[in-house]
Amino acid sequence: MQLRIGIDLGGTKIEVIALGAAGQELARHRVPTPQGDYAATLAAVVGLVERVERETGRRGTVGVGTPGALSRVSGLIKNANSTCLIGEPLKDDLQALLGREVRVANDANCFALSEAVDGAGRGAQVVFGVILGTGVGAGIVVNGRALDGANGIAGEWGHNPLPLPAGDDLPLPACYCGRAGCIETYLSGPGLAMDHARCSGELARPEGIVAGAAEGDPACEASLARYEQRLARALAGVINILDPDVIVLGGGLSNIERLYQRVPSLWCPHVFSDHVATRLVQARHGDSSGVWGAAWLWPD
Repeated sequence: MQLRIGIDLGGTKIEVIALGAAGQELARHRVPTPQGDYAATLAAVVGLVERVERETGRRGTVGVGTPGALSRVSGLIKNANSTCLIGEPLKDDLQALLGREVRVANDANCFALSEAVDGAGRGAQVVFGVILGTGVGAGIVVNGRALDGANGIAGEWGHNPLPLPAGDDLPLPACYCGRAGCIETYLSGPGLAMDHARCSGELARPEGIVAGAAEGDPACEASLARYEQRLARALAGVINILDPDVIVLGGGLSNIERLYQRVPSLWCPHVFSDHVATRLVQARHGDSSGVWGAAWLWPD
């Protein structure tokens, strides 16, 4: 019986899933991501693969969703918000440690593919899948196929500048990529926390800001309102260019329920159309969509 193993290499957690031949879940585990330690990250991935193979008693194919992308020139990781991966031969190292071929793809592409195939975007022709987590990424799926692009950067929405920055958006926050004002610096979890601290003088994690807003805290409500306005502006640009049937949100911040009602009402003034049919929905597989997509990097 065939075994597919998927790894989602995130900024805060590494998740593994083992799927049977029909796509049924056989095992799943998570561990914290070692921070700033490439060797420890490799060891964590290998340990998770070995764990599910012990549990299932079978050897499997391995697909890995990772921040950034493999350079088509050097084969090294580029553009990763987990900066310890940048410039490292992740695919080659994992293949050597695991003793088999490993398929590596951008984590947002894995997420979008999973949601387009059997998730919240199932049946849609064009799906834009967004990860709002430690970083901000996106993937594009057209007719069931994830687009990679000539440079391997299709869907790198998080490193476009935030549209129409003004007022509370200024000064433009510095980004690890060397630019300033990237969408990621506003819409990631750390970006939301930093914006709240800057405007309110209060330190709070994103989940604390959401809870505070629900309890009527004015500073928390103002921070979430700014977040929603920025997300609406940023997604309006996607709609104007790509015109997707559906936008699927994943990552930790996708659990903010109010986004799905408020953001579509806020993006309308920025979309070049008299009507916006694009749907904004939450990922069906939650923050595990990426790991499902990674497993399916090995087709039948």
